[in-house]
Amino acid sequence: MTDDPEGMAWVPGGTFTMGSDRPGYPEEAPPRPATVAGFWMDVHPVTVAGFARFVAGTGYVTVAERPLDPGQYPALDPAVLVPGSMVFQPTAGPADLTDPLAWWRYVPGACWAHPEGPGSTPPGPGHPVTHVCWEDVAAYAAWAGKSVPTEAEWERAARGHRDGARYAWGEEFAPGGRLMANVWVGEFPWQNLKPREIQRTTPVGSFPANGFGLLDVTGNVWEWTRDFYRARHTPAGHACCAVTDPRFDDAAGSYGTDESGGAHVPRRVVKGGSHLCAPNYCERYRPAARQAQQVESSMSHLGFRCVIRPSN
Repeated sequence: MTDDPEGMAWVPGGTFTMGSDRPGYPEEAPPRPATVAGFWMDVHPVTVAGFARFVAGTGYVTVAERPLDPGQYPALDPAVLVPGSMVFQPTAGPADLTDPLAWWRYVPGACWAHPEGPGSTPPGPGHPVTHVCWEDVAAYAAWAGKSVPTEAEWERAARGHRDGARYAWGEEFAPGGRLMANVWVGEFPWQNLKPREIQRTTPVGSFPANGFGLLDVTGNVWEWTRDFYRARHTPAGHACCAVTDPRFDDAAGSYGTDESGGAHVPRRVVKGGSHLCAPNYCERYRPAARQAQQVESSMSHLGFRCVIRPSN
């Protein structure tokens, strides 16, 4: 295409193999054909600078920054209804990998502009924005005149002409010893062998583009899709990199329904893995990988990118 919108790449339509039954996680199976029409996708996740322009132009306040109305959550102690977000904090040593709350903390005051809590600042304008929940993502997309990709669109884009390959770049995790995405190096959640300055997010474009010219389609930050989550199989154990916001878990009090009318917190599919994904715990830095994310929860490794569909 020669008329790509600025900062976007063309993803050709077609039929591809979605999901996988290779070694991975049960919710990825079974592999099946999926067909999408062509669309433009943001070359990289929305950055801190891009989100700041949106906030400056609209006065938008993210969900993580808003006071909560105790009347909407009668089952919860009003003392816990304070603005904030989930922040990763490494453990001092090896931890029980079945307990994500060993390394996730709800931090009052954490948000996109203060990702580690009050007084903190984003790592840089070119890093992906984080601490955005579904409502924030939808608001940004509407402002930008774009949409949020479906799960199938996202996976088609991430594969980049490599239908069926294990990774977005091919079959080998680190070809020639070169790390191809921002993922955890070492034993999660305590031993991070990367230099300190790149142990969290990295500026978009720090790693090679895929076959469609897209950057950071795996690793760095998880990315929202618009699809509600339906497990094709029941995942074994707890989801690896998502954790229920302790203020809004299902047992404490429901506040929404999913598309089938189920009385629980709605969840949508997120894709791509993040800088917290590690071979010993969460090898989800692959196009087939998928996970459920609570729609009103935001996290320090969760971002997004947008699409434009010609039919729109």
